[in-house]
This record gives sequence, structure tokens and C-alpha cells, in this order.
Amino acid sequence: MTLEIKDLYVSIEDNQILKGLNLTVNGGETHAIMGPNGTGKSTLAQICMGHPSYRVDSGDILLNGESILDKSVDERSRMGIFLAMQNPIEVPGVTNFDFVKAAMQKRLSKDEHLRIGKFILKFEKAAQDLKMGQGLAHRFLNQGFSGGEKKRNEILQMKMLNPSIAFLDEIDSGLDVDALKIVGENVTQLKSENLGLVLITHYQRLLDYITPDYVHIMINGKIVKTGKDELIKRIDQEGYDWVKKEMGIDDEDVKPFSLGTCPAKN
Repeated sequence: MTLEIKDLYVSIEDNQILKGLNLTVNGGETHAIMGPNGTGKSTLAQICMGHPSYRVDSGDILLNGESILDKSVDERSRMGIFLAMQNPIEVPGVTNFDFVKAAMQKRLSKDEHLRIGKFILKFEKAAQDLKMGQGLAHRFLNQGFSGGEKKRNEILQMKMLNPSIAFLDEIDSGLDVDALKIVGENVTQLKSENLGLVLITHYQRLLDYITPDYVHIMINGKIVKTGKDELIKRIDQEGYDWVKKEMGIDDEDVKPFSLGTCPAKN
């Protein structure tokens, strides 16, 4: 599976957020995207997932060579795209079990039916791996969950749905050291030639557990620099001012913007 983002310009509420962004993610690759707040990192994940509030001004998003700009959120999800949200919403009245079961059933053909026994075993194993505790299946989706539980629940959904392209949007925020280790180990176990992974993060600590193949610095709506481990270390030590200076980016040209809410997954 290959995701190609070509010269993408994206706006919302007359604010242009992405300004000619290019990125290719192949199966088996892990890409980390870092950058200052409000520079468009979450917008990138949300527009790839199909957030309806954003407008694509120009450019394209291709999945295995096919444009997905006309696809809805649920269609993109069934095609293999997944978004672990920065701020997972609470859904009263819908249990975790029913939510994931419905999503998995939608991935089958009309003549196929989910094997419930196998599904239950897989769900329980995923909950155990993520140390989510007993009774998770019967709890309403994210309702009453701590911040760390919500993030681990996103990874549980990822483990169950087995996507081909996955965006993890600041999955490390709100996690203590133990929870970060659990999340990092579980994501690393999912890495394969069939999964293209995009990690959006501010901190090196997540990348200590999930090793990226490529590190991209995003400023003012586009990727301005790409490297590997050495880039992570320098950012951790010096921040982003040196990148702005090197690229000739003026702080006055950078206008942070945040929408806040992500689309729901099917």
C-alpha cells in the first residue's frame, strides 16, 4: 500500500493551513512528523482521513495511485486508512465491543459475517496487551476514560482493524512513562511490510519506543526538512529556531491554527 500526498493545499475558514505539502508513505515505512504547534500536522492527518470541515484547494491524495479526495471518512477507513485521534471523543450508549465489531463487519463483503468467537478472543487479547483491564468491552466508548485510557483504546482499535496506512496524532500526549511504553511496544509489534505508519509528535520520547525510518520537520504548512535520528536529537536539544533560520522562515509568516476535533472512524 502506498499513500501519496502531492502538492497539497488545504484551507479552513479562509485560513490556508497546508501550503504545497508533499509526502509518500509506503508499506513497511514509519514516518515521524514533527514541528511547532499550529503548523498543520494534525490537519494533514485529518484531511487524509476525510475531515469534512477542511477544503482541498489544490493537489491530490492518492492511495495506490487512486485519488481519494471524493471518498467519505468511512470509505477511506474501509480502504485501509486509520487515524488515532489526538482528542478521542466520548460516545455514550455505544460500547467499545459494539463499536469495533460494527467497524470490522463493515470491512467484510455483504455475504460474509464476522466470526464472533474469534472476534471476542482477539478483542480480549488486544485489551490484555494494552493493559486495559477487565470489562472494557462493556464500557461505553471512551466515556469516563482517563486520557491515557483513551489513547490506549485508539491503539486497541488499530490492532483490531489492521489498517494499511495509520496516522497516530500525538498518541503520546497525556501518557505517563508506563503507558507510553505499553503503547510504543504495541505499535512496534504491529509494524510490518503491510503497514505504512505516520507518527505526529512533539517529543523524542515516543520515538524512543517506535523507531522511525524518516523524520520530517513541518513548518508553515509544508515539510521543510527530512532526515533520520540525528534530526530528532538536534530538535530535542535546540528546538526549531535553527530550522527556521536555515530555511529562511520568518516567524511573522507562521500563523498557528487549530480546529480541535477529528472525524469519527467506521
